[in-house]
Amino acid sequence: MYSLTVAYILWLFSGFGALGFHRFYLGKFPSGLLWMFTGGLFGIGGIFDFFTMPAQVRAANLHRALLDSLWRRGGNQGFRNIVDGEVNAVREQKTVEQTILKIAKENKGIISASELAMEASIPIEEAKKVLDALVSKGIAELRVRKSGSLVYTIPDIMDKDEPLENL
Repeated sequence: MYSLTVAYILWLFSGFGALGFHRFYLGKFPSGLLWMFTGGLFGIGGIFDFFTMPAQVRAANLHRALLDSLWRRGGNQGFRNIVDGEVNAVREQKTVEQTILKIAKENKGIISASELAMEASIPIEEAKKVLDALVSKGIAELRVRKSGSLVYTIPDIMDKDEPLENL
């Protein structure tokens, strides 16, 4: 996190903002170079920065938090996900499908939308859409339990010894 105090100290030590040290500190390298070569835009930029420093520090902290969040969520591919949203969407879909297979394996090929929603941390409506898509592709089947609740079965994973009537 960037500190307002450090930014003001760097502003002061860079000749009241003329050399742009505070801008380098806040990650504004292009404008830091501009400040350095023009004397803080001939002093006007240095004065401007004195009054807008709190907002600049807040913006730099928000920008850094956003990048950190994207990096953590995307693993080593974090910055690629910023540029290529499609890669992130494919990764999320793969993760949901892996979650479906994991739950189905644990439950002898049977899965419900609420189980998927809870395990994959997605809304129930989205879980139902994903499972319905698997049904339309012929990968899963929709069944009704004796209790009247809907479940999805994945025949490839189902226990072959268990009769379907026990659903």
